[in-house]
Amino acid sequence: MSKIVITGMGAVTPVGIGIDNYWKNLTEGKSGIEKISSFDPSELAVQIAGEVKNFVPSDYMPKDLIRKSDPFMQYAYIAAEEALKMSALEIEPERTGIVMGTAMSGIATIAFTQEALTGAAHKKVGPRFIPKILGNIAAANIAIEHNIQGPSFTISTACSSGGDAINTTAMCINSGKADVMLAIGAESVLCPLVIYSLANAKALSRNNDNPQGASKPFDKNRDGFVIGEGGGALILETEEHALKRGATIYAELLGCGNTCDAHHVTAPHPEGRGAADCMKLALKEAGITPDKIGYINAHGTATPKGDSVETKAIKDVFTDKLPLISSTKGATGHMMGAGGITEVIACIKAIETGIIPPTINLDTNDEECDLDYVANTARNVQVDVAMSNAFGFGGQNSSIIVGKYNG
Repeated sequence: MSKIVITGMGAVTPVGIGIDNYWKNLTEGKSGIEKISSFDPSELAVQIAGEVKNFVPSDYMPKDLIRKSDPFMQYAYIAAEEALKMSALEIEPERTGIVMGTAMSGIATIAFTQEALTGAAHKKVGPRFIPKILGNIAAANIAIEHNIQGPSFTISTACSSGGDAINTTAMCINSGKADVMLAIGAESVLCPLVIYSLANAKALSRNNDNPQGASKPFDKNRDGFVIGEGGGALILETEEHALKRGATIYAELLGCGNTCDAHHVTAPHPEGRGAADCMKLALKEAGITPDKIGYINAHGTATPKGDSVETKAIKDVFTDKLPLISSTKGATGHMMGAGGITEVIACIKAIETGIIPPTINLDTNDEECDLDYVANTARNVQVDVAMSNAFGFGGQNSSIIVGKYNG
């Protein structure tokens, strides 16, 4: 198999739009979590989220497309545009493809449309409603804009969707179906319907009085995750294709893992069985031993069970060769399908810059979470190989390993 390399990146996040803004604010320990501004949350038990700030879609995309697209599609489109520009790719239509990852597609548009319909005297729903809510239309919009005619898949594996999108792009390239693939993840689920459900499941932090301190991965006082939104994109291609066109190579994709706990719809396996197996599979595919991993961007959502189970799984895999770990969800919130991509980007930037982003709001040690999570302040450490974990409802597990490209 040919090496698969990464030649472009794009990010739309609660801590910044664009790779440079995202990375700067992430490493400076800034939080993108505030009181929800896109609608009035005052009657909800949870009133905080990681929203994309200062977002003016017309600054980035055609106005006609804005009217026809859900916010998650807009985040996907803008992230993909940045990644394509960075890659300086001249698209060969039939040899280029897309894999899109999203957990809940256009659920906010569905919820707000139904709310408006219920209260309306005239039951009218616009013709753009269905295309705005379908997960695959995000990839379709990008394909139409750039004449991308190769493989096109939309992956919906809950919060591992972004990582699984990367895995699927690798399978497409390795099978010879494409030379270049875009891996994209995007999410925008902020609406009362989703918040009510997750709050009633006791999954969300209710620290409304301190939004920026609410997401506390691995902290003893963590009380649930904070919803985030955004998009991320990567350009992946064969090494041969990248070298032939003189592309700048930012990292190499070394290995991918995917497993299912087969245990419970929402709870992780108590011993982290599926998560551990997933990391082991990624290591096996990469052909490396655990001691080669210098950094793990953990799933680390700040749920009481999730963080302790992930810690157990990491110990099981790495034993006494434990790498540095951080969860960037303290800053961004849980971006679901988008997080699986943007957190791999954080791994690539850690390799490129020698800076590990911190786990912010980690103030009180938890005896069940007793590893080095790079608490509160970024750390300067040379990293050659990094892993990103993304785990989701249904027992979905994804692990992605990227490494410094050595030619």
